Amino acid sequence: MNPIYLPVFPKGFHIGPLFIHYYALAYITALLIGWRLVRRFSALPPVAASPLQVDDFLTWATLGVILGGRLGYVLFYQPLNYFAHPLEIFKVWDGGMSSHGGFLGVTIAILWFCANQKINPLRFADRIAVAVPMGLGLGRLANFINGELWGRPAAPWFPFAMVYPSPYAGPEPRYPSELIEFSLEGLILFIIMLFAVRSPSNRIHAGFLTGLFLSGYAVARIIAECFREPDAFVGFLPFGTTMGQILSIPMLLIGLTLILWSRKHPAP
Repeated sequence: MNPIYLPVFPKGFHIGPLFIHYYALAYITALLIGWRLVRRFSALPPVAASPLQVDDFLTWATLGVILGGRLGYVLFYQPLNYFAHPLEIFKVWDGGMSSHGGFLGVTIAILWFCANQKINPLRFADRIAVAVPMGLGLGRLANFINGELWGRPAAPWFPFAMVYPSPYAGPEPRYPSELIEFSLEGLILFIIMLFAVRSPSNRIHAGFLTGLFLSGYAVARIIAECFREPDAFVGFLPFGTTMGQILSIPMLLIGLTLILWSRKHPAP
């Protein structure tokens, strides 16, 4: 199979003197579309939150994604480097965000917001969980455009192997792991969540949709990591696992627990 040679894509575009990064654009687009989706899903019976409450949560969600994603990357992937150079933590424009850290940040934001608004946090989280895969998919597309997080060397039979322009990726054809992750944790999981939220029996069990998302993402990430080259500064962990797989195991356990718990504790 002849590999696909990727060109050097620009990482963004200029609007006057301002340079807009595609990665930042992916975050902004995901938050805005996700806000509209959550508005719609929250109105489905049983109602999870009012439109005004969803509007107010957008700021909380933004802070949770950015702060959680950045701090998660610092703590999970390069703690020694950032503790030695603490000012580097604030250079978000240089890249370095963790999906798992973003989930933790949004979880804290949901709990805090729902406590203030006196609404059911699991029911509200269920509606948010439906929209999250869309944001994850956009983020993976931005990773692909940036030519980062490339895959492991591809098997000779693989028909879509790609040679990345980065010298760090080397000349060998690799799996397009960003597109694999886009397909699994973005597109496919989003379709599953859209079908799941349509069922009243799923919506009435608070926590079921959240559990479905957490376990679905964990499985998708564990599979996708089998094609993705680990970060050079982390490498492979014991038994050939990766940091992404290790961080996904608690998500899988929490997700399955929520699914079982929600089925045994339906809301009145």
